[in-house]
Amino acid sequence: MPPTTEKFRFAPPYELPRWPFRPPPELAQPAGNSSIRHPIAIVGAGPAGLTLACDLASRGVAAVLLDEDDTVGVRGASSRGICYAQKSLEIFARLGLYERIAAKGITWSLGRTFSGSEEVYSFNLQPDSCSAQPPFINLQQFYLEWFLVERIQQLGLTDLRWKSRVGRVELLADGVRVHVETPAGAYAIEADYLVDATGANSPIRTQLGVAGSASRSTDRWCISDVRFTKPLPVERWTWVDAPFNEGRAVWQHLMGDGVWRMDYQMPEHCDNDEISRPEVAGARLRAQLGPDIEFEFVWIGPYGYRDHLLDHFRHGRIFFIGDAAHVVSPFGARGGNTGVQDAANLAWKLALVAGGQAGDALLDSYDAERRQAARQNLEVTSRSARFLAPRSPVEHRLRRAVITLAAQHPFARAMVNTGRMSVPNPYPPSALLPEGAVSVQNLPLTLDGAATSLATLLGEGTQALALLVAPTAAQAQALLSCVAPELPVRLLAVGGEGPLSTLAPNEALARQLGDPPAGRLVLVRPDGYRIAGHVEATPAALNELLRSTLSLRQASNA
Repeated sequence: MPPTTEKFRFAPPYELPRWPFRPPPELAQPAGNSSIRHPIAIVGAGPAGLTLACDLASRGVAAVLLDEDDTVGVRGASSRGICYAQKSLEIFARLGLYERIAAKGITWSLGRTFSGSEEVYSFNLQPDSCSAQPPFINLQQFYLEWFLVERIQQLGLTDLRWKSRVGRVELLADGVRVHVETPAGAYAIEADYLVDATGANSPIRTQLGVAGSASRSTDRWCISDVRFTKPLPVERWTWVDAPFNEGRAVWQHLMGDGVWRMDYQMPEHCDNDEISRPEVAGARLRAQLGPDIEFEFVWIGPYGYRDHLLDHFRHGRIFFIGDAAHVVSPFGARGGNTGVQDAANLAWKLALVAGGQAGDALLDSYDAERRQAARQNLEVTSRSARFLAPRSPVEHRLRRAVITLAAQHPFARAMVNTGRMSVPNPYPPSALLPEGAVSVQNLPLTLDGAATSLATLLGEGTQALALLVAPTAAQAQALLSCVAPELPVRLLAVGGEGPLSTLAPNEALARQLGDPPAGRLVLVRPDGYRIAGHVEATPAALNELLRSTLSLRQASNA
C-alpha cells in the first residue's frame, strides 16, 4: 500500500515510574570479597522474574532481584505483552494484585475470526469457566510490571537492585557467584540459587552454552498502539487473510486507557524501519477501517520472534524461566502467560527447599513439568503459525479448503486455527507425580460459613491443601491427629462430619476435584494443581502422598 504524506497525531508519551539506584552493601567490601550470601538471586525484572520475586516474598522468602534498567516495559511505552489468561490472573489474585489489573485492563471472553470480510468462526470462553477470574484481561505489559514492583515493595522482602547489569556467572559447588556492574562500580554476590529471567536473548544462557533448539525462520509483525475517536467493538477480532494487509493476518485488541493494539503480519524479510513509519502504519489503518477513521498513535514498532526451547530448564543451581527458557509465537497468548506460570511453579518449590522442608528432587520437578508445558505450547502455536503463514502449496490449499468449509459447516469452524487460547497445561506422570496433575480453577468457596476462594486459601504461606471428601468424624480425627503443625499442608473437609474446618460442597468444586467419592482424599499443591488421582483417607496414605508429591523431608506423624 502506498504511504501518504499525512501528518499523524501522537499521544503524549507515558510517564513510566523510575526507581533509584542504591549502592548495595557489597560495594563497600574489599575487591573480590563476596561474603554476603543470598538464598535466591533473580536476574531480569520482566513479568516472569517479577512474578517469581513476588511469589517468593508472599511465602516469606527473601530474594535479590537484579535488572539493568530503572523502569518497567520498553522506553517509549510499547504495549508488548497484553493478554493475560485465567490461570495467570488466578496467580495474581493469590499474590494480591488482581484487583488492580482488573480495574485497569479490559476483560473479554468473545473472539471472532474473519476471512476477508466474512466471519468464519467465533468463540465465547466464559460459559466453561467457574473461576472468580475471567478467561482473559488485556493490559499493557508495563502496567503489569509496574503493579508487580509496587506489590513487591509492599511485601518488603525483596532486594530490588536497579541499574545492575549481570556480567560473568560462576558455578560453585554449593551455589552461584554473580558479577554485577553498576553506576557506582562492580561487585560480586553469591547465592544458593540463581534464576535467569532475562528473556529470549539471555546473556547468561549464552555464556554458559546451555543447549537448546530454535526455528530457522523469523515471524515478523508490526504493532500499532492506537486511540480511535469512535470506539470499536470490545472483542478479539482476527483476520486470517486480511485483504487490507496483502492477504496476511491481523489482530485487533482493546487494552487499558482506551488504547487499541493492532497487529499486522509482515513478510519475513521486511524492512523494520519502513514498516514502522507513521505514514505506512497510518495507511494500513486507513485501508482496514476506512479513509475517514480518526485516530492518534500511541506507539508503532516492529516485532519478530523465533521459536526456541532449551533442552533443560535446570542447570545445576541455575534455573531458566520465561523467554530465557522458551520462546513461542504469540498466537493464543501462550508466551508471557507461560513465563508467569513458570514462576508460580518454581516459587513454592524454592520456598520449601530454602526452608529445609523439602529435598532437592522437588526442584528437579520444575524442569519435568514446565519443559513439558513449553513443548505443548510450542506444538500448538507452531500449528497456528503454519495456518496463518502457509509455507508450501499444500498448506495454502489446505487453509483455503478449511476456510471455505467453515463458512458453511460448523464442524470445520474449529479448524480455523488463529491461535488456540492459553489454558493451564496438565502435567504428565513423573517421579513426583505418578498420575500427573491438573490445574484447579480459583473457585469461590465457603469455609465454615465464611466466603473465601481457592486462591485465598493457597495464599496463606506455602501450603498444600489436603481435602477430605465427606468424612466421618472418625476419619477426620484420625487424619487431623497425624498432621504435624510444622508441615506445609492444611487439612480441610469438604462436607461431612468431624473436627476439621469444612468447605461447603458444591457441584463446581466436586468437578474440579475430579468427582471423588466420600471418604477419599485429594491433594491440591501450593500452585493450584491437584494430583490427578485421589487416595483413601488414611494416615498412611496421606503420609505417602505428602512424601512423594512434595518431596518432604518429614511427612506426617503417621
